[in-house]
Amino acid sequence: MQPFAFSRASDIQQAIQAGAHASTAQQGAEVRYVAGGTTLVDLMKLDVERPAQVVDINHLPLDRVETTADGRLKIGALVRNADLAVLPEVERNYAVLSQALLAGASGQLRNMATTGGNLLQRTRCVYFRDTASACNKREPGSGCPAIEGYNRNLAILGVSPHCIATNPSDMNVALTALEATIVIQGRKGERSVPIDEFFLLPGDTPQVETVMEPGDLITYVLLPKPQAGTRSHYLKLRDRASYEFALASAAVVVTMQDGKIANARIAMGGIATRPWRSHEAERVLTGQAPSPAVFEHAAQALLANAKPQSQNGFKLELARRCLAHALTQVTA
Repeated sequence: MQPFAFSRASDIQQAIQAGAHASTAQQGAEVRYVAGGTTLVDLMKLDVERPAQVVDINHLPLDRVETTADGRLKIGALVRNADLAVLPEVERNYAVLSQALLAGASGQLRNMATTGGNLLQRTRCVYFRDTASACNKREPGSGCPAIEGYNRNLAILGVSPHCIATNPSDMNVALTALEATIVIQGRKGERSVPIDEFFLLPGDTPQVETVMEPGDLITYVLLPKPQAGTRSHYLKLRDRASYEFALASAAVVVTMQDGKIANARIAMGGIATRPWRSHEAERVLTGQAPSPAVFEHAAQALLANAKPQSQNGFKLELARRCLAHALTQVTA
């Protein structure tokens, strides 16, 4: 770990001003905000992250969960994962989020990890985390050895010739299915970004993962007002039962009416370079009575453009079964 300057922000504007001095080369890599630090500190120890300045934001007033006047749930960026998972209104109205949070990491890490930090969690690709290896995400233009190397845990959707790394978060998958909105404050003021637009595909610039700019600070996450008749479920498939990242996961939010699926929102994790919303699968499901054949058709639509690598072709079948089982559970 290289030496760095450490400061504590007493208010949001002070944090933004500190971050605004960062270089734009890798979305403000010279200055990093730290809250729980469950990802950042690991990457600093590995020399993957080398910020010149670390700004402590734990004293900012962003650690509350509130219901807005229009019925939406407003989650502060500093709300801890463990606290959010067991809030009665989250368990009752957004079960998929509670289940996803409880499926992630360990109890100790959930006690530290924050909503904003989880949104910005970096990939677990072994080449990204090993500074002796090339990695386009870490050093643009150096190459992607995962494509010809170890790629069992990596993506089959949203890949590019420059990167096949997966987004590792469980929470992000649930928030995508819930159609969350990310509220960001920065040098140009406040803006609200739908989560579908927040994460970027790798394309030719895998080092640019989100729409965040230097000085930007996530302040809140907004969840839509819960709708009557809506059910949700999160299913995570992994190599072991706990403290493991998903090989495939499914977040499904379904509204039933007269025995049919009136509305469906589908997001997958573990198989894509970003939390993967499938509008194609949703269109297949809408208006249909739940059945194995309908669920199979939806899975085929979701995976139609998949590009498996040399070691992760099994994810095609795993993802198909994961989605089908999650849909079976939520429509039972």
